[in-house]
Amino acid sequence: MADMQKNKKSRKDDFLVQGAILAAAAVITKIIGVVYRIPLTNILGNEGNGFYGYAYEIYAMALMLSSFSLPIAVSKLVSARMAQRQRRNAFRVFLCALAFAVIVGLFISLVIFFGADAISTHMMKSPLSAYALKVLAPGLFIVAILGVLRGYFQGLGTMVPTAISQILEQIVHAVVSIAGASILLKIGIQAGKEKGNELLGPAYGAAGGTLGTITGALIALLFLIFVFWLYRRIIRRQIHLDRSRRQESYGHILKILLITIAPVIFSTAIYNINQILDLTVFNFIMDAQGYVEKEYMALQGIYTGKYNTLINVPLAMANGLAASVIPSLTVALASRKKSLVHQKISQTMRFTMLIAIPCFVGFVVLASPLMVLLYNDSSKTPAILLASGAITVILYSWSTVSNSILQGLDKMSVPAKNAGISLVIHIAALLIMLVVCKMGIYALVGSNIVFGICMCLLNERAIRKTCGYHQEIVFTFLKPLLAAIIMGAVTYAVHLCLDLIIGGRFIPTCISIFIAVLVYAVAILKLGVLTAKEIAGFPQGKKLLRLCRKFHLLAAE
Repeated sequence: MADMQKNKKSRKDDFLVQGAILAAAAVITKIIGVVYRIPLTNILGNEGNGFYGYAYEIYAMALMLSSFSLPIAVSKLVSARMAQRQRRNAFRVFLCALAFAVIVGLFISLVIFFGADAISTHMMKSPLSAYALKVLAPGLFIVAILGVLRGYFQGLGTMVPTAISQILEQIVHAVVSIAGASILLKIGIQAGKEKGNELLGPAYGAAGGTLGTITGALIALLFLIFVFWLYRRIIRRQIHLDRSRRQESYGHILKILLITIAPVIFSTAIYNINQILDLTVFNFIMDAQGYVEKEYMALQGIYTGKYNTLINVPLAMANGLAASVIPSLTVALASRKKSLVHQKISQTMRFTMLIAIPCFVGFVVLASPLMVLLYNDSSKTPAILLASGAITVILYSWSTVSNSILQGLDKMSVPAKNAGISLVIHIAALLIMLVVCKMGIYALVGSNIVFGICMCLLNERAIRKTCGYHQEIVFTFLKPLLAAIIMGAVTYAVHLCLDLIIGGRFIPTCISIFIAVLVYAVAILKLGVLTAKEIAGFPQGKKLLRLCRKFHLLAAE
């Protein structure tokens, strides 16, 4: 009996550790992304960032169709078979998914490459984005295979290979993007002088910036192939020891894979298609309102290159936790223990909000200082965008995790249905804000808030109907928000004083961020948001618990 309790605790701790590993890796990659986007943004300028951002949205959309759903689907199918000790069938899922990825990834790659000019001219109303889009096209094939390998390892219960590959990918991405943008920008400027088109420089520079995407993905793929080669004997031994009699045919597996992928593609694609639709609608309406391409592409560059880059850092954490909760929930569901399912959902939501809420408050309080620190941009537009759109950190983190919870509960089509409803409301809100209210670039942020609210409400209703889970409010939302408000007030006061006394671009903001982290951590502990048992369950939890007790930070002690 003691052994069984120990195994249960081990599985719980492993879920927290694996989720923390993937979330930490995701945040690290986003931080690297912010760091490298600073020189890249400065190199490309607002126009170049507009071309880069637009091409990248089309690439992301194509990625949804070809491979983004594969890690989720493969991890879910593999973990379900591993839970039933069907190791041979788990490996057959991997082989089937790999063949699917090669065929579909290659097809979509070729379509985007040869259709880049038509897509950029007719769909995007930004013909010069074609250069960046053509460079990105081969990445679709690479990432499709990469996604299957990541999903297989996640399904086996280890997030480490995925985490390391993500960090490697982003480091290479950063270095190659900066070098590529610098070199091709100079070539483009020269070509622009010869052809009398000043936008050729930013367009070539954007194409150079996208070189990092495919190079980083290739390095990550090579790393995972190497890890798979190291694991080959263990996998072979597991298959050899498999005593299950049921062997699934590849046709049956492909059918299940497609059934699993289809709703995931639809729901995740809507998150990207709303960005593409936003930018396309924005371009057409701004053009109709008398703005020239240079003006609206510059505004778009601020939105995609500065605002989105910062907002996506905390969202990466939600993506990491979401990826880890799917196999975990699949196993919990197989055990038919409702209390365990509720526990997994509660843990994931609480840890997501513990990070998303202070990020929201921090972006509001330090919007202008962050833009000055990172981009040396003291103009009003980027700061107002960040402050007004900061709430999407909470909404998109919540909706991302709740999507994965529903997928883990075998309600694969529900997030897709909810995303479809939210998209329709989102587009209606965008048109009203652009045409009637004439909000310009701020309409993109406003309509995203509407989309996020709709997704959260619809997903929470679906989770409650599916498994009877009622979202806890006080410890998940209210107490972290109170701690974040305390943090925000202290941070604002510290930054104001340091700015008056010391001044400068770096010191006041960096010290304020450091103080903010300390104040929030203390406030969370003093308000009793985390118990001693929960802290002990974290990676290095016992050390953290000893530290908390040493400084008398726990509310109940």
